[in-house]
Amino acid sequence: MTDMRAPITVLMPTLDAAAHMPRALASLGEGLTQGLIRELVVSDGGSTDATLDIADAAGAVIVTGPASRGGQLRRGAAEARADWLMVLHADTILEEGWNRPVAEAIRARQAGYFTLRFDARGLAPRVVAGWANLRARTFGLPYGDQGLLLPLSLYHEAGGYPDIPLMEDVALARALRGRLKPLDVTATTSAERYRKQGWIVRGGRNLSTLTRYLAGADPETLARRYRS
Repeated sequence: MTDMRAPITVLMPTLDAAAHMPRALASLGEGLTQGLIRELVVSDGGSTDATLDIADAAGAVIVTGPASRGGQLRRGAAEARADWLMVLHADTILEEGWNRPVAEAIRARQAGYFTLRFDARGLAPRVVAGWANLRARTFGLPYGDQGLLLPLSLYHEAGGYPDIPLMEDVALARALRGRLKPLDVTATTSAERYRKQGWIVRGGRNLSTLTRYLAGADPETLARRYRS
């Protein structure tokens, strides 16, 4: 997936993402046909499924290393060659027509994030997504599931993603405070983990982890507790 003239490097962190990745990649197709995507960088944390085969078939630049979301993103961003970076999780799908708002943001030199929704129906998915979008708009703290678009120069100016296992998206968003705006694009992400753990349990754990991180807790400690 390479176009030397296009402005965007898509950066996708992965870990055993084969079940979701094809749909995420398919949603990027219009970015290729519209001349927006120059390359896809997949930064993998040790997948044992078909993730790397899928990435290779898509023509991605593949970076490998230890499983750590912050470390993976930092390593992947170091390989980016385009002027803009678009970070997208492997289980997140951009809605049809996303290329137009993204192209407008690039022309305006506006960094931003997308509107989150889950691939699930009911009150709980709407409430959780609504809180995430409200937090992003009010406090300037979008999560990685929402996707991120920003000039590569601004990414480096902010110090990039820190090599931490958790809250790397919040850390970068805090460094970019005031520079990120909501873009008119919906990013639909998988609700699989919420279905398995329960919407209240998962949502409460996320909020508790965020609160402790903002209060100064060590990300390594938070990651161990989060996984357990």
